[in-house]
Amino acid sequence: MTNAAPALRRGEAALAAAPTANPAGAGILHLGLGSFHRAHQAVYTAAALAAEGGEWGIIGVASRSRTVVDGLRAQDFLYSVATISPDAASLSIPGVHTDAFVGADEPARVVSHIADARTRIVTLTVTENGYSYSPATQHLDVEDAGIRRDLQGGAPLTTIGQLARGLQARALAGGAPMAVLSCDNLAANGKHTEKLVREFLQELPAGEGADTLAYLDAAVSFPSSMVDRIVPATTPALRDRVGLLLGASDAVPVPAEPFSMWAIEDAFPGGRPAWQVGGAVFTDEVARYEQVKVRLLNGTHSLIAYLGALSGVDTIPEAIGRASIEEAARAVIRGEYEPSVEAPTGLDLRDYEGQLFERWANSALGHRTSQVGSDGSVKLRQRIPEPALLALGNGHLPHLIALTVAGYLSCIAPLPGFDPGAQAAAMTDPARDSLSAFAATARNGRDLARHVIADLRLFGAELASQDAFIERVGDLATMIQRHGVDGAIADAVDAASSPTKGQHS
Repeated sequence: MTNAAPALRRGEAALAAAPTANPAGAGILHLGLGSFHRAHQAVYTAAALAAEGGEWGIIGVASRSRTVVDGLRAQDFLYSVATISPDAASLSIPGVHTDAFVGADEPARVVSHIADARTRIVTLTVTENGYSYSPATQHLDVEDAGIRRDLQGGAPLTTIGQLARGLQARALAGGAPMAVLSCDNLAANGKHTEKLVREFLQELPAGEGADTLAYLDAAVSFPSSMVDRIVPATTPALRDRVGLLLGASDAVPVPAEPFSMWAIEDAFPGGRPAWQVGGAVFTDEVARYEQVKVRLLNGTHSLIAYLGALSGVDTIPEAIGRASIEEAARAVIRGEYEPSVEAPTGLDLRDYEGQLFERWANSALGHRTSQVGSDGSVKLRQRIPEPALLALGNGHLPHLIALTVAGYLSCIAPLPGFDPGAQAAAMTDPARDSLSAFAATARNGRDLARHVIADLRLFGAELASQDAFIERVGDLATMIQRHGVDGAIADAVDAASSPTKGQHS
């Protein structure tokens, strides 16, 4: 792609792919204008609009970064989705966004759009870390500085504050019905979001939130959903490739794998797009879809990322290409995650598992271990406690889930004298500083594991009391420190395959 290439614009005849949609108005406000939203929900919305039309355009709100907003504004709110496999790449241009802005710069505007009766759905992809809740308690973190500020008044900056204040203003403006749809990897994400919004309103002084709570009861839904598509970070090489294919310059393309899935509770009092046209499934079994995705895909993805990073590899395909890591991934799925899930109607777990390994091996995507391994202190809280507790309750020590946690700790808070490598150093995590400070003085892995799991309760209160699990995590972390990750993988896989070694009392 050269500087002479024209910018992506509506109506350009030279484009290799025309915009799918041209919405008549914006009925959706989206919080979290990142790559995943643009390669997933926006694509489904484009299919719905192409089939049925309507005022289902999307106003996108980026949390803080101007990069995507500026890129979209310069391109008539157009961008391309590059669907990439080892065999081919294809481009589409959803064309569903009608506006975009940065929430941190214009927080009052977020509230105004939520209050506007023309907005009938608010969707969210703000990551697990964007909900301002305590992983240990699962309740709103009222000690969080942002939540405290938003409770005091003024234009809110936190996602939960924006939702609560926006719904408060909407109730005052007449209370038109609407839905708030979380698309983040949180168990029962709709109920979780609703709980946090209600807790925010209940914290307001002198019953200030009472009318809004009544409005929520009468006219607002919080459907849960499960979203599934691998969307790596955009690279300069992708921009160049997209520019050549398009014949136009696209500053903000997004790459994605061919696979895509979206399961949604059908509870939209203000109406919704025909997302089923794009393949979305409306179901009362969202919780089952969530379990399958969060545990089999996300939980195993985390294991692959940490083991891969500790092995010195940059990408997920490189990691799963190592026989020892593939063996560990298959062992954790079949022995520790599958027993904890109930498949939704019509989904074959063995077929799904086969698809997972094909997806992880998609070398054309270049999904980085550092990206997948980031924010583990929040992500793992959604992925590991319940299957670990189920195994422990059945008398089995979940060695591979313990290895996942040991790998996470070794990447983010390595024990003294251990260098986890550049890929681990590139991971971001809100708990990195505090955990690293303790790890620097820890006597061994058990000392570190007990501090993180039992004292800090990073993975919840129930797992904090499981001494056998904590000791196993600690021993594996020590093994990684002293003998390297390959020895820890071999030990965990061997123990998991032996019925006597896998038991605990």
